[in-house]
Amino acid sequence: MSDDSGAPEETVWEGRFIAAKRRGKWEYVSRTRGVSAAVILAVDDGHVLLVEQFRAPLQSQCLELPAGLIGDEEEGEEAEAAAVRELEEETGYRAERMVDLGRFHASPGMSSEGFTLLRADALTRTGEGGGVAGENILVHRVELGGVPDFVRRKRDEGCAIDVKLLLLLGPGLVQLPGDPLE
Repeated sequence: MSDDSGAPEETVWEGRFIAAKRRGKWEYVSRTRGVSAAVILAVDDGHVLLVEQFRAPLQSQCLELPAGLIGDEEEGEEAEAAAVRELEEETGYRAERMVDLGRFHASPGMSSEGFTLLRADALTRTGEGGGVAGENILVHRVELGGVPDFVRRKRDEGCAIDVKLLLLLGPGLVQLPGDPLE
């Protein structure tokens, strides 16, 4: 199968936030205006900050790490600045420092979108969070050891679970050869 890497990119449709594109046989979506995302791993005194919000494509609440767009309000915005702003808006916590953990892609077979994962350090509670007007974000402060059970309960309630939570669940999901089954 051809990788279509030399084929020209064609925009099939473009909206305000996303564009449907084609390159050879591949169809995919991308963000418009060069906007990217910052995803934040925020741990405070042994508890991780998670957010829950309605996601229209899923028609469901979704449990996620705090996140937001880079450069959607200010062109040239740095990932760290966007992460500080989004963390405080969504969770009510402010980070003294953001540490860049690298760039990742969640669904590279259908989207060119990538995100920068940042770790929030030295957190201070500044408010209730909940996002900006109309977002209605629920904030969850979950003990790290209790994340698997919390995720299971939220899933049982019908809440969708964002793939990025594998960051917190990964070791418990891997069955190594010779490990006894639970």
